[in-house]
Amino acid sequence: MGLTDGAARKALPDIVFERMHRAIKSGSYAPDERLPTEHDLAAEFEVSRPVIREALRRLRDQGLIYSRRGAGSFVRALGLKEPLGFGQLENVADLLNCYEFRLTLEPAAAASAALRHDAADLASIRQALELLRDATNRQSHREDADYQFHLAIARAAQNSYFFTAMEALKDHIAVGMKFHGASVKREASGLSRVFSEHEAIAGAIAARNPEAARQLMHDHLTGSRERLFQSPRRD
Repeated sequence: MGLTDGAARKALPDIVFERMHRAIKSGSYAPDERLPTEHDLAAEFEVSRPVIREALRRLRDQGLIYSRRGAGSFVRALGLKEPLGFGQLENVADLLNCYEFRLTLEPAAAASAALRHDAADLASIRQALELLRDATNRQSHREDADYQFHLAIARAAQNSYFFTAMEALKDHIAVGMKFHGASVKREASGLSRVFSEHEAIAGAIAARNPEAARQLMHDHLTGSRERLFQSPRRD
């Protein structure tokens, strides 16, 4: 559970606090369970004891733990448990794992969107596509429009699990889209090629062709991953 070099760019007490906060909210600790000692937590997170003390102070301030003099810190009963969310994206391995998950999630969402979308869903997809078209014409890339395009497809699948997962992944996806946008701009026809991929996905959904939508989304995400992690080609 040690902290990576990538994570170290954030303040260490923040990282420890966020991880312990998630563990408590997800039920990894039982109500009134005693937390490990400061010494043990420092060893677990590979940080100093003052960092642990600061994280514990913040947990106490938020009412997540309480202290007993001479006995240590204990988890406060919280009532309903919150589902475990996605942690901070901290390194290249996390980004690759995000792409792996998206390759499972988004092709299925695109296929469902092709079968289930309504007029409002299609309008949202096309609106995001037009923003991408405008950016491409200006030799630019808009990460926000790119994300909205993928989110609109997840919403059009008419299954809240697709949409909720995409919303939870927003910050992770944004990192990949930012670096991917920078990589394709280094290629002479990179932006137009990526826009064509988006346009083809939207077309398959509008045509209610689930298998084409699934395959095109899969190919798009695979290509995005390859463009991001391989040396750019010069056209």
